[in-house]
Amino acid sequence: MTNPVVTITPGDPNGIGPEVVARALADGSVQQVCTPVVVGSGAALDMGIEIAGAALKTRTIDEIDQARPDVGFIDVLDDGTLRPQDIDLGTNSAICGAANAGWLKQAADLSSNGRADATVMAPVSSESLALAKQDLSDVFGRDPADRYLTLLSGPLRIVHIFDHVLLHDVCRQISATMVTQAIKKTHSSLVDWGIDAPRIGVAGLNPHAHGPQEEDAIGPGVVKAQDDGLDVHGPIPPDTVFRHGIDGRYDVIIAMFHDQGHIAIKTWGFVGNCALFMGAPYLFLSVGHGTAFDIVGQGIAEHRMMRSAMLQAASLAAGRGFAVPDNPQT
Repeated sequence: MTNPVVTITPGDPNGIGPEVVARALADGSVQQVCTPVVVGSGAALDMGIEIAGAALKTRTIDEIDQARPDVGFIDVLDDGTLRPQDIDLGTNSAICGAANAGWLKQAADLSSNGRADATVMAPVSSESLALAKQDLSDVFGRDPADRYLTLLSGPLRIVHIFDHVLLHDVCRQISATMVTQAIKKTHSSLVDWGIDAPRIGVAGLNPHAHGPQEEDAIGPGVVKAQDDGLDVHGPIPPDTVFRHGIDGRYDVIIAMFHDQGHIAIKTWGFVGNCALFMGAPYLFLSVGHGTAFDIVGQGIAEHRMMRSAMLQAASLAAGRGFAVPDNPQT
């Protein structure tokens, strides 16, 4: 396919989203692999450009088909719902929450209808969204069981079966069916993204991958996927499996719970990592940090996670597999 169209929502306009979007687009690397389009406020982007000190200009467009991957410009689909005077850096606001939710829904519609190939979300404020009484379930897909939080950092890519679930409940709820389902969704997604023969490693839950969960759920779930012809291995001791991913033995690792995967990613390479919602209704990525109200406007916000999310979105949407963005060890 030709270079894909990637919509970008600038996040809460009172946070660091607009400035990290500007800085991520400033060097032109994203424009080389996709056509980026910001769905949001031109005024917020202009402020972000100024804060970032980026050599960029915004260009308002009426239709996504008008977008061009021109270095030095950010094409913006601005619905006009946010006025410049509504921006108050570092604060939660119902007005900004409502505007942000509208941009996310507009970007979701563009991707769902095939007019865009992927969406990247800058950090949002849950407090602002709550003040605006916004429900974003349609944006991410209504059933959380159908999607898996996936973190990407260089060669380490981790799919989480459980995300914000107590470890006590993980131990009680894990089943062979859940493990097999996660393996199959991971395999099919990677094939769709251009990895013809995905190699999948599955972490155990207990020390040395020895315990009732491995015996009753994880092991049988892996065997069922193997019987269906998938290249999957596990349960592998959780103190070694992530090293195997870093060394390139597997294309992706399936972790059992939130901290198991998050600690590995953030220890290996926090800078430059990004998040992917596997199983969402369309290709959807974001960053692993928040709105950073405490440093907004100072021009010091780290942008490499945002750029990594854009580069990964472009590469996966084009069927080129995972991108290899910034070295997380630098």
